[in-house]
Amino acid sequence: MGTGPRRDDGRSVEEPDGCRVSFTGRLRDVTGARLAADGYLAGLSRSSPPTGPDCWNDILLVVTELAANVVQYAPGPFELRMRRTYDGVHVTVHDTSRVRPEPRPFHPHGGGGGIGWHLLHTLCDQVSVVVTGDGKDIHAFLPW
Repeated sequence: MGTGPRRDDGRSVEEPDGCRVSFTGRLRDVTGARLAADGYLAGLSRSSPPTGPDCWNDILLVVTELAANVVQYAPGPFELRMRRTYDGVHVTVHDTSRVRPEPRPFHPHGGGGGIGWHLLHTLCDQVSVVVTGDGKDIHAFLPW
């Protein structure tokens, strides 16, 4: 079971309808985002258990993929927000790049990369990108 959501300064962040955690954008923050998501889901599952066996792991995979992409393609701070929706979980990652993610060809026999954006669209009910004045928000809606 995970720990509660943490901010960069180590203090826990609890919100009535979700969590919000800020990161500096270092490689270790990918793990930090995954742990924050795990902690949020642990708390959520006490009052609202997941409806399927893969819901929890799918959300963790999406958070990990989004955080890894931020560290690789949008250097700088980022923020993870999660909240419960009527039938799922809404994950938002805000980063400092105004460049929209684009699908890349996946080459299974080498070359690396290219599968993340396709994976998000496979696991999520809905994915959208909103470019803002200071970067972008990637919204992912997943079943719970």
